Amino acid sequence: MKYLMLVYGNQEKWDSFPAEAWPKVIAEQDAFNAKYRETGELIGAYGLADAVNARLVRRGQDGAPVVTDGPYLETKEYVGSFYLLDVASEERARQIAADMPFAAEEPVELWPILHEAPTEPTEQ
Repeated sequence: MKYLMLVYGNQEKWDSFPAEAWPKVIAEQDAFNAKYRETGELIGAYGLADAVNARLVRRGQDGAPVVTDGPYLETKEYVGSFYLLDVASEERARQIAADMPFAAEEPVELWPILHEAPTEPTEQ
């Protein structure tokens, strides 16, 4: 079963971390990533840029992209990183989410993935 794991944050929170704290935080996250990559349960781990770098893209009437700045939801909190898990059960996904270093500070959102489109062309 595949799950999407989301970690939220906000700019104020990220800015409040002292610079000297970041190496420890990054090392803890790297250890988490390595642990679950080794078990084969972590397919991917991705950190996102600050929300000021997000763009909304819509298709205009002429088919050209219409781009506006900012994340879709105008909230203080935004997705800071996301992880793709492939686990045997929802219980296992919950265990991994609880082991996430940031789970002590912020909740980790867990979404079951219902459908996966093939990434390779299928033979017709």
